[in-house]
Parts: sequence; structure tokens; C-alpha cells
Amino acid sequence: MSIDLFEPFRIGKLELRNCFVRSATNDSTGDSSGTVTNGSPPLYRELGQGEIGLIITGHAFVSPLGKRGEGQYGVHTDNMIPGLRRLVQAAHQGGAKIALQVNHAGINSHYLSRKGSAPLAVSRLHRINRPHQEMTDEDIETIISDFTSAALRAKKAGFDAVQFHGAHDFLMSQFLSPLFNCRTDRWGGNAENRRRFHLEVIKKVRRAVGADFPLMIKLGVGDNRKGGLSLSESLETARQIIKAGIDAIEVSSGAMAEAMQTMREGEPERAFFRERAAAVKRVVTVPVILIGGIRSFEMAKSIVDNGDADLISMCRPFIREPNLVARWRRGEKWPTKCISCNKCLGIVRRGKPLECGEEQRLRERACAST
Repeated sequence: MSIDLFEPFRIGKLELRNCFVRSATNDSTGDSSGTVTNGSPPLYRELGQGEIGLIITGHAFVSPLGKRGEGQYGVHTDNMIPGLRRLVQAAHQGGAKIALQVNHAGINSHYLSRKGSAPLAVSRLHRINRPHQEMTDEDIETIISDFTSAALRAKKAGFDAVQFHGAHDFLMSQFLSPLFNCRTDRWGGNAENRRRFHLEVIKKVRRAVGADFPLMIKLGVGDNRKGGLSLSESLETARQIIKAGIDAIEVSSGAMAEAMQTMREGEPERAFFRERAAAVKRVVTVPVILIGGIRSFEMAKSIVDNGDADLISMCRPFIREPNLVARWRRGEKWPTKCISCNKCLGIVRRGKPLECGEEQRLRERACAST
């Protein structure tokens, strides 16, 4: 079946202008408190003007104890709302819808580690030699409340949806994975207990934001590690979280290392998680979003036409070409200019605002030749 990727698409009652999504991308423009700065809105305005249907922000921390690193947005206090509202206004000015991705880093809070504090962990893990402390039941309930408050702030700021970060070895995927969750109480052990955190977060957020506000999740579907999260468990989790109130699932890996493998320098085009997305699509009734390695319109259309996913999500191509969707819609359907050089990652890791490293290199070369 041939599907027009430029036709409107609905997630619940939210209508997108097309089937293209800018996947959550940390742009490293938040200040030390997590507040949106003047460097943030122009990025979102340009993405909107490039005709992307849905923009998902970089992950915003729901609690200072869940902060991943510097430059990250925060959604942990009401003081963040005015700045976040600026992102919404910028995206809407460009004609896009926008979702706030909310996250807790758990044991992978490098920010706390660098500050000399012990991050909260689902379980005490002997294989990890840096300081960390196992969460108490009270800690877990507090974090669930933090997610709920964060979603309410996102709605108040005018976001069109919220996406939970449930992948890449952050807290939600830590709860799901047997490699991180070794608890023996109601939050761990069997698969039912390990997915309890997801279900409690989603149910309480759904009650708080109402029936019509879209809730999405970036779900780690398996993690390709011995003793880790299996595909079958992931598919059952997908079924359960939809019952709890999820309106769309973006498919990725539970493991950060596997997700990073999709970002190898010069990697030929390959939709890394296509088979997993197709497996999820077969068992769910909500839209499935696919991220990872898509570089051409032909690949994007093949994925949707074959029924492997409903929406196409990209990150690095939009760093290089914010107007990529508009170009494709005009009929200029050659692949993205992104060459997967990963210089954009290096820029962010140095604490600088997100920029295409190849474009920076070409600009510097042009200046040197004049």
C-alpha cells in the first residue's frame, strides 16, 4: 500500500501535518539551572519552518537527582515553565507540533557523579564501581510524582504532547532490564514487577493531564545484551503501557551502547530498529514511530508502505538540514546531506550548543580561503 508521507496524521486527537518527527535531540542550550536560553527558540523555529510534523525536545530532567548533564533542559519546577513556553511558541510559529521529552537518568546521572554525589539506582550493582545508592520505596514514589508534576508543567507550558524517555539505559529502561533491576520487592524480580514503574508513571500522569492530552514513550525494545531485556518482554510491556494510557511508541534500544552503534561514523543507510518496530506494530493499536539510520525518502516511504511503522523519526539529518522535509515535499528527494560524521556529538559533549560539525568545517574552510 502506498502512503503519502506528507498527508496529515493523527496521534490520538493531535493532528500532525505529515508523518515526519524530529526525534529528541539534546541541543545543550539550557543554562546551569535547566532554564531555556536565548539560543534555544531559534532552533525550534527553524525546525518548524522546515515543515517537520512533530518536534520532540531534548530530554528534560524531572528532578535535580535525575539530571543527566549540563546544558539539559529542566522541567522540575514551575520556574521552568516560561522558558519552555518559548520553545512551544517557536515551534508553533514554524507550523510544527511539539512534545516535551521528560526523563530521569537514574544511575546514569553523570551530573551528580561529577558533583561528588551518589546517583539513585534501581538496584545496588557490584559491577559499577562509581558510587550509587539503591532507591527506597519512598524514593520511587517520589520520582513517580516528579514525572506527574513534569507532565502537568509541560501541558501548562503549551506543549502538544509529552514523551517519556524509556530507552538508552536511563531510569525507565533500568527498571525494565534484568541487568539493572535486581530488586526482590514489588518493583523487581519478574517481568510484571519490572514494568510496574512504567505503568504507575503512565497511569498517574494520565489521570493528571486528562484523557485527551497525548502521552508517548521512547521505548527500549530489547537491549541486545546477554541476560538483558528480551524482545518478548518488550512486546508485552508495549501492550500493557497502551492499556495504561500511551498514545504512541517510538522504538529504540534499551541499551545506550546499542543505540550509539547506530551512530557509527560513515555507516551506510540502515534502519537499525526496523524489525523491532515491525514486531511492536503487530501487537499494538497505537502509532509506531521508527528512529535510527534513516537517510533517504525512499527508505522512509518503504518503512511506512510496508507497515513496519507509521511515522519516521530522525535526529542527525535535521541537524544538518532543518529544511529536509520541505525539500523532500518539493520533490527534491535526494538523500540527506548528513554523512554521519558525528561531529555534532563532539560539539555537544564539549558543552557547546548543537551544530552540524560538517557545516562548521565547511564554513571555516570558506572563511580561510577568503
